[in-house]
Amino acid sequence: MTAATVSVCGMIGWVGLVVPHLARALVGPTFRLLLPASVLLGSTYLLLVDDLARSLGPLELPLGVLTAIIGAPCFLYLLSRTGRGWS
Repeated sequence: MTAATVSVCGMIGWVGLVVPHLARALVGPTFRLLLPASVLLGSTYLLLVDDLARSLGPLELPLGVLTAIIGAPCFLYLLSRTGRGWS
């Protein structure tokens, strides 16, 4: 499902990969709190990145470029943190 979402939405799909993990780190695994936290964090993240993309310079950067630049290091950090128990 993740591959299909990224192929349809583009690099904005990073939001769907990273934000729920960050929300779980903030509010815990209780789904009653996790879903609203993910929605609020994801929408806030995209609004901030969109504002940044529009205000960086004379040319408007594609939103997928900034989400990838910001999301990839976060995803790698989360992957390295959760992968400690793997052999």
